Amino acid sequence: MVMTQQNPDPHDSAVMSITEHLGELRTRLINVAWILVLGFLAAYFFSERIFDFIRGPIVPYLPAGTTGLYFTSPIEKFMAHVKVSFLGGCIITSPLWLYQVWAFIAPGLYRKERSFATGFMFSGVTLFVGGCAFAYYLVLPLAFKFLLGFGGTTDAPMITIGEYLDFIIKFFLAFGFSFEMPVVIVFLGLMGLVTSEQLRKGRRWAVVIIALVSAVVTPPDAVSMLALMIPLVGLYEVSIVLVRIFAGKAQTHSG
Repeated sequence: MVMTQQNPDPHDSAVMSITEHLGELRTRLINVAWILVLGFLAAYFFSERIFDFIRGPIVPYLPAGTTGLYFTSPIEKFMAHVKVSFLGGCIITSPLWLYQVWAFIAPGLYRKERSFATGFMFSGVTLFVGGCAFAYYLVLPLAFKFLLGFGGTTDAPMITIGEYLDFIIKFFLAFGFSFEMPVVIVFLGLMGLVTSEQLRKGRRWAVVIIALVSAVVTPPDAVSMLALMIPLVGLYEVSIVLVRIFAGKAQTHSG
């Protein structure tokens, strides 16, 4: 028996052909491109302030009398501001382009799946930004204090804009994506691939893996490693609780 829906959603995956899906994808990609371009232009207008903010963690640890970084080619500073503007544009317009992603995938989901997906997207963005903020306000100052103060004051650092920006971006990405761990683990729990009991039993191995990851993605100093490792261990413990809660609810609804 075939059941029909009254007033079906024109974007519902059940009534959209492959051509319509491709057309919808093209529309969403064009919208995302325009959003990112407008975000870039808006951020470029404030690129000096944004770069001052990004430069903030290292300035107190530069040699006395030095308030900025160096650049070794005529185009280096300009390209740094372009990178900063693009990153800033991606961040400030994230609600808009994430909505475009959501608008494309949502019609193919059931109502319960939509509620989970909304929670995952919101939690993912929040944790990523939280990881970057944690790195900016706590870890980077500690890392620069150790790295730039190591070995006395005889040698003076000459850090270029490009090198610093690459370092900062890698640092933000490392902490931002690392803080996504609860989202990934809860997703695996909802799919039935892991249980809270398995996570508890594998706690020791998880700590070892977290320690190895922290050692790889942070600068070669114990301060940065511990600054990433400790919150990740805490997030792992939170993940165990969340898997028990949400996986239990999912099983109840499916039953």
